[in-house]
Amino acid sequence: MSEPRTLPIDTQTFEQVRRAGNVYIDKTPYIEKLLRLGRIFFLSRPHRFGKSLFLSTLQAYFEGKKELFEGLYIAEHEEALAHRLRREPWEESPVLYLNLNATDYKDSEALPNSLSSQLDYLETTCHIEKKYNTPGERFIYLIRTLYETTQKQVVILIDEYDKPLLLTLQDPELNEANRSLLRAFYEVLKHCDRYIRFAFLTGITKFSKTNLFSGANNLMDISLLDNYAAICGFTEQELTDNLMPEIERLAEAQKSTVAKTRATLKKKYDGYCFSKRGERVYNPFSLIKVLANSEYDYYWFESATPEYVVKSLMHNFYPIPDLNDEVEIDSDSMQNFRYGGTDSIPLLFQSGYLTIKKHLPRLNHFILGFPNEEVRQGFLKNLLPYYTAVDDSLISKSIGNINRALLSGDIATVIEWVKKVLAGIHYGNIPRGEEGQNLREYYYQSVLYALFYVLEMQVQTEVICATGRVDMVITTRKRVYLFEFKVMTAGTPQDAIAQLKESGYLAKFSKTKRSIHLVGISFDEKTRNIGAWEEEVLR
Repeated sequence: MSEPRTLPIDTQTFEQVRRAGNVYIDKTPYIEKLLRLGRIFFLSRPHRFGKSLFLSTLQAYFEGKKELFEGLYIAEHEEALAHRLRREPWEESPVLYLNLNATDYKDSEALPNSLSSQLDYLETTCHIEKKYNTPGERFIYLIRTLYETTQKQVVILIDEYDKPLLLTLQDPELNEANRSLLRAFYEVLKHCDRYIRFAFLTGITKFSKTNLFSGANNLMDISLLDNYAAICGFTEQELTDNLMPEIERLAEAQKSTVAKTRATLKKKYDGYCFSKRGERVYNPFSLIKVLANSEYDYYWFESATPEYVVKSLMHNFYPIPDLNDEVEIDSDSMQNFRYGGTDSIPLLFQSGYLTIKKHLPRLNHFILGFPNEEVRQGFLKNLLPYYTAVDDSLISKSIGNINRALLSGDIATVIEWVKKVLAGIHYGNIPRGEEGQNLREYYYQSVLYALFYVLEMQVQTEVICATGRVDMVITTRKRVYLFEFKVMTAGTPQDAIAQLKESGYLAKFSKTKRSIHLVGISFDEKTRNIGAWEEEVLR
């Protein structure tokens, strides 16, 4: 096998990727598409999905760095494109690049300081004297002066435009202050329209309901357009055309075939869809990590689930087991995340934890679900420390012990480890306004569902039966566990087992050779933990 090629594991700079000879999957056809479509664009995609690399590619293109594009699509089509747009090929423009991703925005000075420092840098590099104090006024003066001194329209690239808002979701006062400042800053795009050749903004959340762009209605949102579904991420064809040596190396390392390896990659990392009829794509960050290391893992979660996602779920009391079923949502709600709103689903979609599974054209509704195994497993595992306030080491130890106990039929050990995890709830991050209150049933279910699902066993919740439903069903090769949960004020473990027998679900296993374990659990609302439990084994 040939020497391994260099993959751009953590590189987000197009020039560095090209000069270092790294593998680059050509996304330059989208430059031509964009220039044929318009001038000022917005793109929403999850974190670690290649947005920054694409912005860097645009920067190199508009700076006229022709040598970096040798062998790529745009190099072969630039002359025809320039002729169509009535300009010279590789025409250079002043480029203003702002990145709002690097600051934590924990206090009221963070955003003003970030904008100020970046404008300082741009003014210095463009040799333009600072004349105004507010970020909006400075930005307008910078753009206008650049145009007047160079006689060239300006290109504006803004990465992670919404980071100052996402990180302050749980602080309404600071969030509103940041929103007000950004609104004035982004309105510059409208005020300076005549001076702008091209502009491209990226972020995670959609802007429609934030009022950030109420004065900049000249932006075109391409986030859900079919023609741009694969602008970030890798398609199946792109894997075939560009990454087969690495896939073959992975197959050899895993002692598997190429066909099985591709099937595993698809199951774990594919499945993202960002349009009604768009092509599904792989998470590029995870895929590159897998191929570089020749090892499967949940790489997208190396920095853990963003805190703002978990806090939104907890604040809105969203029952986590409901995410296992496909979620139906209308088009407007899915696209428009409302800061301070009561619906977490749009944020889960835009953050990449849910994706489009199906479009229902008659209603213009979408069916959303987890895109792949990496997201489902990693998301649920990362939720547990937030919901229970126990550290990762105890979570990992609990998962291993519960797994072994379920396989051997030792429900007593399962209960003891579950108690250790649930014990963290009492001292954990109880949702605001819930302190001192009886813990809601959804909270127990959410923790238990997440805990059991990451065992990588077959887990179902809220299973509909002939005469009712079963709270949770876990299936192993030799055993079937039927769980019914109750709070102690609503019934005993014996009542729960009786309910399981009456559900009609047992008929499904009338011919099975597996042991069937009926497990009734009642929760003590005062201790916020399992109060009593009982098991009955039918076979």
